[in-house]
Amino acid sequence: MTLEEAKAIIDALVTLRNSAADEQALKASALYPKWKVGTDYQKDERVLYNNILYKVLTDHTSQADWTPDAAPSLFAKVLIPDKNVIPEWEQPESTNPYSKGNKVTHNGKTWRSTIDGNVWEPGVYGWEEITE
Repeated sequence: MTLEEAKAIIDALVTLRNSAADEQALKASALYPKWKVGTDYQKDERVLYNNILYKVLTDHTSQADWTPDAAPSLFAKVLIPDKNVIPEWEQPESTNPYSKGNKVTHNGKTWRSTIDGNVWEPGVYGWEEITE
């Protein structure tokens, strides 16, 4: 492979990275830049902050007090960070709902989302208990 071919592959990956589904993005998190102050971010870009992947919700220029974990109007945390680990359920916003098939633990039980766009608490709607 020539240097030019390698550069073309990298350019293609950078171009395609923001169209990836969350699960794909998590598998290739090294493709995403770390969050920095003074950076112009565009809607649907993804950034890493404290090793957590976030999706940009609206165009903006980052500021020191607008970190991804402190600015929910600007960033949505990707809630299933590792498909091999079943995380504790977190109340999602409308900007980062659980997808069909996502698994979480809640109140000592394990649950699987039965719908996309799931913002409900397990046991209320859109979840099935896993007893395997």
